[in-house]
Amino acid sequence: MNKDMIFKLAKGFRGRAMNCIRIARERMEKALQYSYRDCRNKKRDMRSLWIQRINAGTRMHGVNYGNFMHGLMKENIQLNRKVLSELSMHEPYSFKALVDISKNAFPGNKNVVIPPRKVAI
Repeated sequence: MNKDMIFKLAKGFRGRAMNCIRIARERMEKALQYSYRDCRNKKRDMRSLWIQRINAGTRMHGVNYGNFMHGLMKENIQLNRKVLSELSMHEPYSFKALVDISKNAFPGNKNVVIPPRKVAI
């Protein structure tokens, strides 16, 4: 890469990392490595968040996450986890309809007893 491109990418770095070409190049390469890695980590974290939201929504209706997803698969309902999590948060009646469909499709969907939370006094 030429010097102008490196300094353009290094804009906003602190100290000599934005002024000296050698240090700027090292910092920029490291920043691009972090960017590449964290792009994948972000996808992983978001999927985990969606699963937690779906699980919370399904447990309110007496089903756990795994059985809910299995029931949807048996009914050939192909909604991804992002859409399901949005439905569980913003469209509770639509989500309840999906839970009911899943319950009827998979006989293993028995009511899940949610254990009481321990409260420290």
